[in-house]
Amino acid sequence: MESFVHNSSAGRDASGARFSLGIDLGTSNSAVAVEELDTDRTGMVEITQLLGPNRVGEKLTLPSAIYIPHPNEFPADRLRLPWQESGAGPIVGHFAREHGALIPDRLVTSAKSWLSNFHIDPTKPVLPWKSDIKEEKLSALECSRRYLEHLKEGFLYAERAQGRTWNINEGQVVLTVPASFDEVARNLTLEAAQAAGFERVILLEEPQAAFYAWMGQSGTDWRNQVSPGDIILVCDVGGGTADFSLIAIAEREGNLEVERISVGEHILLGGDNMDLALAYTLRAQLEAAGKTIDDWQFLALVHAASNAKVNLFTDLSLPETQIAVPSRGSSLLAKTVSVKLDRATVEQVVLDGFFPLTKPSDLPQETRGAGLRELGLPYAADPVISKHLARFLTRSLINVKNSETLVSLVNSQALGSDYIKPSAVLFNGGVFNAAPTRKRVLDLLTSWNDGAPVRELQGSQPDLAVAKGAALYGRNRATGKGIRIKAGTARSYYVGLESTMPAIPGFKPPIKAVCVVPQGMEEGSELLIDQREFGLMIGQPADFRFFASEVRSGDGPGQIIPNAERELEETSSVQVTLPAVEGFPEGQTIPVIINPVVTELGNLELWMKHTRSDRRWKLEFQLRME
Repeated sequence: MESFVHNSSAGRDASGARFSLGIDLGTSNSAVAVEELDTDRTGMVEITQLLGPNRVGEKLTLPSAIYIPHPNEFPADRLRLPWQESGAGPIVGHFAREHGALIPDRLVTSAKSWLSNFHIDPTKPVLPWKSDIKEEKLSALECSRRYLEHLKEGFLYAERAQGRTWNINEGQVVLTVPASFDEVARNLTLEAAQAAGFERVILLEEPQAAFYAWMGQSGTDWRNQVSPGDIILVCDVGGGTADFSLIAIAEREGNLEVERISVGEHILLGGDNMDLALAYTLRAQLEAAGKTIDDWQFLALVHAASNAKVNLFTDLSLPETQIAVPSRGSSLLAKTVSVKLDRATVEQVVLDGFFPLTKPSDLPQETRGAGLRELGLPYAADPVISKHLARFLTRSLINVKNSETLVSLVNSQALGSDYIKPSAVLFNGGVFNAAPTRKRVLDLLTSWNDGAPVRELQGSQPDLAVAKGAALYGRNRATGKGIRIKAGTARSYYVGLESTMPAIPGFKPPIKAVCVVPQGMEEGSELLIDQREFGLMIGQPADFRFFASEVRSGDGPGQIIPNAERELEETSSVQVTLPAVEGFPEGQTIPVIINPVVTELGNLELWMKHTRSDRRWKLEFQLRME
């Protein structure tokens, strides 16, 4: 993967923005919210999309799905969107998801998760995964570009219909990403946005966006729901991912301040897993009754089980619901099978299966991997979200205790012996539209808190909060008003160092690493690591290895980690040949100091500066000398 930082193009200054556009590029669904800066207009954008052949309509969310039709499947003019000259090519959105469920080998979903897949190049056209279609496949990067282009054109079309004509580059565009995304996935998201026609995009972590939306929804009352020393768990479980963050509430000079102190790992586990588990349970019931369903009917059963789950969790007085599974045969009624889904089954599968009342010492099981396995998305091996939450809180304690600054933000009662104890929860993601799932998480945390209640922050909007919060953050940024969450980089970042020691037969010296970006380094700041010089290979191919850590908040710039492979997570590596410097032979190691920069847009730049001249190199998608 040849990316560590991203060199974004210059764009319009935020102070000249006419509107703020918040984009939630979701794993399962995407959404857009807008804040018009010179008026009080604010709200969600209804996204125009295909609902069927010759059927165009508006919905608040755009399913993050792409269907690649067979060339002879539909006349191109039946799939044309209002801003398109032709409807030929892949279909995005509601109809893509609904129709693609019937022909899954032509359906692309979870492209966002493929952006962060370490094993598959997200720029290669490999989706739909494991499909044998003859038409050209798409890359995860191209899918993301198509979603973002659709959201952009849909927004502009909706505004024109209301008599407002915008230039997209007149806006402050805020695009959200999981807090757990590494720099590679963040940079690819930015690349997709620029390819979709967004000149200047700011990235914002999704849990932070949800918190901004909660503050905006609560108005001034948000200050009455939190107190200095509070630790807020932002618990975000969507269709395909689970994402956790911790936010601390502090007080300085009589004012409340908000700081993100920990982020979790990227976990491919969410509502889709729950729907699949329900479908398997219902299929077993059908088979016990002597009924069988084919693969197509099972896909329909998954979709129906998802809707039934929502109905049972929404109407708590409903004891059960009937599910009909149709057939594609000519005798539709004769081949339709039905099955009942009752409340007890839903609670057993969803609550007890994914959110059981485990102990905080119960961590996700790491199953021994087979020697040979299929490539694909790195789904979570353990489906118990309770255990992943316990692991996050355990690792967060390690991270906080590594920094005196972070310790000073946290109430001593929250610093347990083995894990951090949050005092409140902000729920986000479609899974938490259901009151029973929210209650189960609160009960779980209360049991870990020696019976002391953990409260829910009221007024959250799990489905739409991320887009709304992103738009609000963009308004605050453009106007210079409103509270800002202090965050900076979510991780600390390191560059691998080759050890200098005599060669010993049979012994491979460990790879060291130098910290170049400490956790929490803020936007618009830079460092000069000049307390020591490093040797930079020029004129010959050289390997650069990059590492990161979510739990080493105490590491300062220039700190050397003795064994990077054991203590850090490797994020990427690249082999490049740096241009030689005049007067130095090829293959020469020259002395440099390191100058890390976090730009105003939140991108990382890593400069290597020659100590004997004004030459310097910047690591980005390509290495270059200036």
